[in-house]
Amino acid sequence: MKIIRQYNQVASEDRGATAAIGNFDGVHRGHLSVIELARDALPEAPLGIVTFEPHPRSHFAPDAPPFRLMSAEARAHRLEKIGVERLYELPFGTALSSLTPDAFARDVLHAGLGLRHVVVGADFCFGKGRKGTAEDLKAFGAQLGFDVTIAPLMANGTQTVSSTAIRAALSDGRPRDAAEMLGHWHRIDGAVLHGEKRGRTLGYPTANMSIEGLHPPAFGVYAVLVDVLEGPQAGSYHGVASLGVRPMFGVNTPNIETYLFDFKGDLYGKSLSVGLVEHLRGEEKFDSLDALIAQMDDDSARARAILSAL
Repeated sequence: MKIIRQYNQVASEDRGATAAIGNFDGVHRGHLSVIELARDALPEAPLGIVTFEPHPRSHFAPDAPPFRLMSAEARAHRLEKIGVERLYELPFGTALSSLTPDAFARDVLHAGLGLRHVVVGADFCFGKGRKGTAEDLKAFGAQLGFDVTIAPLMANGTQTVSSTAIRAALSDGRPRDAAEMLGHWHRIDGAVLHGEKRGRTLGYPTANMSIEGLHPPAFGVYAVLVDVLEGPQAGSYHGVASLGVRPMFGVNTPNIETYLFDFKGDLYGKSLSVGLVEHLRGEEKFDSLDALIAQMDDDSARARAILSAL
């Protein structure tokens, strides 16, 4: 997959794509349906995604609590896995957000990226003040020479599949409901960082990862599926993870600490992808380390049973 970050510097071989437009946070089932429409619209054309970095909400509300379901790197990795060939990851700031809807359609999509076909969701808004609608884009496309397909919103039962609904499920400790809307397990991706190394002394060495900038799921202990993405131990593993502030050990920055079952090796600096399967319990502060270890033994046994049944 090729990543293009400037709409006015697009090589000729990267023009003429069919593309879905949106933020694609989480790359959920609703996003996949939009992407499939783009793929089917022009099977002979490169399949593209037009998205924005940072997320527009970060630009307009920089002090808002973390809300993203995945980082830009994790999003790119997921899009590549589903066959996207061109990722137009446009820098979102004052210049882009100041474009009127017609200027965005003309200067970015048509003259800049040279798109042949565009697919957007029915609730898509664009341009300065979010004044442009999906129907407006369709009209602009007819004038400029590119086709526009408007994808209907996808429902999961009576609920619309959306990043907002997925965040709510994760906040409530319902990762399986989130996975039903995502079409895959919700994953936290990142590099393994050096921590306090307390897990070693407890018999549970963990891979520590930051969740900075991401929407925090319910704190507590999870049964998890872990992909080690690089290095000699690359592969898939089962495990148990603690996500939160570790109240047993004072006041700490939220992170995720994952214990991989039946694993031996050094993961520092390696990239991991941790999929949340089931929320086993909330965070607790125990009276002693022995009580904590006993609970960790129970958590691990429960996680093994849950994951072996998948």
